[in-house]
Amino acid sequence: MNIYETKSQHLKEYFNKVAETRIKYRKTKHYYWDSITEYCNFFVQPDSSVLEIGCGTGELIAQINGNYKTGIDFSETMIDEAKKQFPAIEFVCMSAEVIKLEKKYDVIILSNLVGYLLDIQHVFEELKKVCHEETKIIITYYNIFWEPLIKFAEFIGIKKNGPKQSWLSTKDLANLLYLSGFETYKQNSSMIFPFYVPLLSGFLNKFISRLPVFNWFALNQYTFAQPVLKIDDQESNRKYSTTVLIPARNESGNIENAILRLPDFGKHIEIIFVEGNSTDDTWEKIQEIQAKYSKTHDIKIMQQPGKGKGDAVRAGYNIATGDILMILDADLTVPPEQLPKFYNAIAQNKGGFINGTRLIYPMEKNAMRFLNTLGNKFFSLAFSWLLEQPVKDTLCGTKVMFRKDYLKLAANRSYFGDFDPFGDFDLLFGAYKLNLKIIDMPIRYQERIYGDTNISRFKHGLLLLKMWWFALFKIKFK
Repeated sequence: MNIYETKSQHLKEYFNKVAETRIKYRKTKHYYWDSITEYCNFFVQPDSSVLEIGCGTGELIAQINGNYKTGIDFSETMIDEAKKQFPAIEFVCMSAEVIKLEKKYDVIILSNLVGYLLDIQHVFEELKKVCHEETKIIITYYNIFWEPLIKFAEFIGIKKNGPKQSWLSTKDLANLLYLSGFETYKQNSSMIFPFYVPLLSGFLNKFISRLPVFNWFALNQYTFAQPVLKIDDQESNRKYSTTVLIPARNESGNIENAILRLPDFGKHIEIIFVEGNSTDDTWEKIQEIQAKYSKTHDIKIMQQPGKGKGDAVRAGYNIATGDILMILDADLTVPPEQLPKFYNAIAQNKGGFINGTRLIYPMEKNAMRFLNTLGNKFFSLAFSWLLEQPVKDTLCGTKVMFRKDYLKLAANRSYFGDFDPFGDFDLLFGAYKLNLKIIDMPIRYQERIYGDTNISRFKHGLLLLKMWWFALFKIKFK
């Protein structure tokens, strides 16, 4: 028996030995473990298939959302205890180093496991056997800052002694994932006081631990990753159909240009004009353009039932049939010629939600007023912190996602509610809740050539602050 096999056997003997007392021990420390389960659960949908590697006695996988759940562990005794506790869930005695499952899962969770793995990279490579192209990996682990504190807690007996383990930083984990064929798209931390004291624990862990600086020292760290796919560009070029939704209010002079300047890309393009309470002849122009180009373009038209761009987007998406959904503002300040870049990014799995940003390239002189630019940069910082991924420009009108993901977003809209007159934040917050990788797509923002902006700097700026504050308690301080 080599050193690797010897250490593996010692680990198995340890976990078999503690299995019988683990259930009781976890109950005494449920505040700590429940916080991990609650955080992971936020990003798992009810219709997801979920695999937990190193499931122990099954408490986490039992409480996680999902319509099909599997837990594996190399300890026979742990698996026996898990089956007794949760007979409705599939538990399999299996080593993480040799995964033999036929199914591919939507979500794979490794909770406080990686430190005990003898070859972390090898285990990550094994995960590819049970991943499809959209699988999300969630890894929870201790903050390396807490190593001496945890060892001290073990020494004085308030934490159970465990085998010697590796202590990894978030950069270490991201690097190991990259070497194994995964990309890390989000990392976060929470909990600075792992004991339950009424009022105090909630205040410290729900609020303080999630603030900048304090968050650096939080105990539980979370890493989110997904497979890096090798996609044939030629295949992806014509793989998906696309719906281009064009909300239009007082944009009569831009309607025909939206058609003429739209490039051909993907398998098929469906264009939906949604007219919204115009005071000029925009609706008449839309009807005219539909008739004029009916033989060369697939054009649908409608008048929105309510008010605001958000209502127009939801109405248009309700009748959309494309695999990919795109928004193109009728003012054409985001050039239609840029849309193939958005298609390529999502078709090649560069991200699950592609967000246009106007704040990379220099703008034309009158494309965006100075106060608007300052406001956008402020909200970029605020929303990037809130959404835990870089989002440079929240109000760029062009946002792209798969329709299947939008349908899930719409089905879960009640979590945030119908709060967004713009439509941008309904989609951004929904993408966060769906655990999608959000990617910024730089575009050349142009000065509008017809009409006036429908954005009021101060009125809408206050609305943005209100939405940020609302989402703060739905995302960060939930």
